[in-house]
Amino acid sequence: MNISSFIANRIAFNRSRSFSRFIIRLSIVATVISVAAMIITLAFANGFQKKVSEKVFSFWGHVRIQETLPYSSLITEEIPIIASNETQDRIQKTPNVKAVYPFATRYAILKTKDELQGILVKGLDKTYDFNNLKEFIVEGAPIRFNDTTYSRDIMISKKTAQELHLKVNDRVSIYFIRPDGSKRRDKLTISGIFKTDIGDFDNSFAIGDIQLIRRLNNWEPNQIGGYEIVLQDFKKTDSSIHQIAQLPGFDEDWSIQNIKEYIPNIFDWLNMQDTTRNVLIGIMIVVAVINLITCLIILVLERMRMVGVLKSIGATDWTVQKIFLRHSLIIALRGIVTGAIIGLGILYAQVKTGFIKLDEEAYYMDRAAVQITAWEVIAICGATFLICMLVLLIPSYIVRKIQPVKAIQFR
Repeated sequence: MNISSFIANRIAFNRSRSFSRFIIRLSIVATVISVAAMIITLAFANGFQKKVSEKVFSFWGHVRIQETLPYSSLITEEIPIIASNETQDRIQKTPNVKAVYPFATRYAILKTKDELQGILVKGLDKTYDFNNLKEFIVEGAPIRFNDTTYSRDIMISKKTAQELHLKVNDRVSIYFIRPDGSKRRDKLTISGIFKTDIGDFDNSFAIGDIQLIRRLNNWEPNQIGGYEIVLQDFKKTDSSIHQIAQLPGFDEDWSIQNIKEYIPNIFDWLNMQDTTRNVLIGIMIVVAVINLITCLIILVLERMRMVGVLKSIGATDWTVQKIFLRHSLIIALRGIVTGAIIGLGILYAQVKTGFIKLDEEAYYMDRAAVQITAWEVIAICGATFLICMLVLLIPSYIVRKIQPVKAIQFR
């Protein structure tokens, strides 16, 4: 061990009470808080964005194909298109496409003895994989299809069930307005109740059989509202849309759009979280750096006489600088490692217990979601360490300006 390391260790692990010891502890605590806060912020931001996005994609897929309609939205009823097994197979075989499902929607009114509520019924067929909705089903089961006629099952949201005082296996009257203006009444059974925590979905939608939608609209058996496409990697959505649009059999009157275009308010809000996250992380890095610079300056001033003695016996400027840089290294590493442990510990506790609760109406979930990515944790720790060490070189140059005679007399 060289002289710089020996002296730095003696200073760092000296247990005698002094003002510099208090400052060192304060700097370590500040670094701990900064690193822990950055890790927690990043994990919560990633978890929140991932959870909300997955809810939207699970309920609606990543891409929709339907007849082009000006000013269409998620709650706009579709103009029917002709379903083609050949076209659907081509879409299914497109790279990055996981599944393709026909769908159609129809406005209706659910009515009980004392209450009524307007809903948009999303019709699906028996090829649909209800595992997509499994996490949302809080009671009951998906609708049951049959080969002879349309299913008389319907799934409604928990909010609709509460407002209409319905439960699983209850029968409910449903009213539709036919294209000719006449009303049609039917009786359906509540097979399941779902809860997405996304108000736009829970307030407006129910899930039924696409054959019922066809019957109400007087459509042919091969007519659908459109295709719902689930991708393997949503980050490649734009390239997948381009590939699908170039397929043979893709009608020029069809539109193919990212589901984000139908719900821009949710995804614009999610994108704003990136800005908030980056600002907070920036503030935490600045706090850690300022604290360490302040700590090092105080350490240099308190050890001024020691610096003078070392220089007077022949120590070079770089030898003395290394003492304080090594000391700073110990402080930074202690803070970063402890901060990482505390941050990951809090995140682990959240995953296991969900002790941080959220307002469902505001955040689309009842507890904070967590997504821990190893490389991001390493990047935070590494970047904090690198920035600290680079910035700490600045005050360490104070040592070069110290004159031995004056430093020995320093009080």
